[in-house]
Amino acid sequence: MMEKVRAAEARRRAAVGGVADRWAGLPPWQRAVGFVAFVAFLYYLPYLGIPGLTWLRTDYIVGGNSWAGVLFTCAIYVLVAIGLNVVVGLAGLLDLGYIGFYAIGAYSVALFGSTNSPVVQWLQRTFDLPPTWAVAWAACIPIAIALSLVSGVLLGWPTLRLRGDYLAIVTLGFGEIIRILARNLEDVTNGPVGISAIPGPQGPPAADNNIFGLQDLKPWYWLAITVVLLMVFAVRRLENSRVGRSWLAIREDEDAAAVMGVYPFKFKLWAFAIGAALGGLSGFLFASRNAFIDPTQFNAQLSILFVAMVVVGGSGNMVGVAFGAVLLAYLPERFRFVADYRWLAFGMAMVLVMVLRPQGLIPSRRRARELQDRAKEAKVSV
Repeated sequence: MMEKVRAAEARRRAAVGGVADRWAGLPPWQRAVGFVAFVAFLYYLPYLGIPGLTWLRTDYIVGGNSWAGVLFTCAIYVLVAIGLNVVVGLAGLLDLGYIGFYAIGAYSVALFGSTNSPVVQWLQRTFDLPPTWAVAWAACIPIAIALSLVSGVLLGWPTLRLRGDYLAIVTLGFGEIIRILARNLEDVTNGPVGISAIPGPQGPPAADNNIFGLQDLKPWYWLAITVVLLMVFAVRRLENSRVGRSWLAIREDEDAAAVMGVYPFKFKLWAFAIGAALGGLSGFLFASRNAFIDPTQFNAQLSILFVAMVVVGGSGNMVGVAFGAVLLAYLPERFRFVADYRWLAFGMAMVLVMVLRPQGLIPSRRRARELQDRAKEAKVSV
């Protein structure tokens, strides 16, 4: 029986590998056409009523939520998963406080872009600015990325000498510190009351002729998917560079990497900073779309969900973590109509995936081989 199971698993791996090999073996023009067709499909998704995914073809409702709104959430989670994959999947660092960078990015646009922000109101009083003045939405983008990146460096500089569970506990504490600060610094963040009137690309949500409003969410999805595609391209180039190879060497064996001339601390700090910047960018988009944030939206449960997206999808494989992000973002929305049981079903599905597919749904080849080698070592030791 066990031999049949092993043979079936070997055939499945060969099939998956065969698809990847066939894609890599296509002529460049065919791959370009396939990529353009896939991108066009992504942009057309809000208009599709896909059976089994949307409830009503007429208004694109998923369990009471806008279909375009669900797609936007999926795109944001994919961006989060790509950033966290740099830290967890490529560099091999367990970060349980990624929600902290997400919150920093969200509060960046809220504090500097909303007229209801105490920071903006203080600037208005200090410099005698008009009551409608606030930092432009586009100017808040580099602010959010810079603040998130600096926070990643400040967190990583004293803590990246830790490993394993110790690093996980420290990062989890960082995420909780950010949430508590957002709740208690009422003179800066409005505390539990939160900040409203957060602008989008065309200004406040209530502005006239604002295509980035709160009713039609398709423009928000198109904006998010554009950012995701740009970040996928950038991270892929980084992964195939000397920095990416150094991350993989550190993940496999940090001591051996140091012996071979790789400076682990520097490259781990790079991973933390780049992952933090992507987390801040995703939080920035989330706050811009919601037009309101408060500290309760950045809890530890969401941070654990972020890690689960990477682990379930396939740590180290960008396609895998993107699939895991879409899956874990979509399922709670799909079963929102059974609110009492959806998280139970969601948790059971995650347990089954981890039992049956510990390497993730779409793992990287390197990660799959690593797990196979560990399983063989365990059998030999027994």
